[in-house]
Amino acid sequence: MRTLVLRLNPGDDLRASLDSALKQSGDEAAFVVSGIGSLSGASIRFAGAETPAHIEGDLEILTLAGSLSPDGSHLHISVSDSAGRVFGGHAAPGCTVRTTAEILIAVLPDWQFAREHDPLTGHAELSPRRKP
Repeated sequence: MRTLVLRLNPGDDLRASLDSALKQSGDEAAFVVSGIGSLSGASIRFAGAETPAHIEGDLEILTLAGSLSPDGSHLHISVSDSAGRVFGGHAAPGCTVRTTAEILIAVLPDWQFAREHDPLTGHAELSPRRKP
């Protein structure tokens, strides 16, 4: 295992930046270990919802975790607003960095992650394979 440490800048899309970092690294399997920072708005798909909700305003990233693969990322996020209310779920495109985001990624060079349709869940789920 090796690590990538990212610092994202104002205006960066959180999800697109993580997908891009994996692609630029040439790796095929990674996990987001930790993420903190701030957002100027977030798109979060809550449990059981079909579409993301957009939360406006200044937000603090409390937690960020998930898997990264060439087929796309699966990220969970929790954020708090200026009143201390907490929202959490799947991080969707549209989580825009406000001041910074500091992300620690664990890269697994001996693995390949793919997302494949799972008939049990009806979703594209993680399919991890050890490289030959």
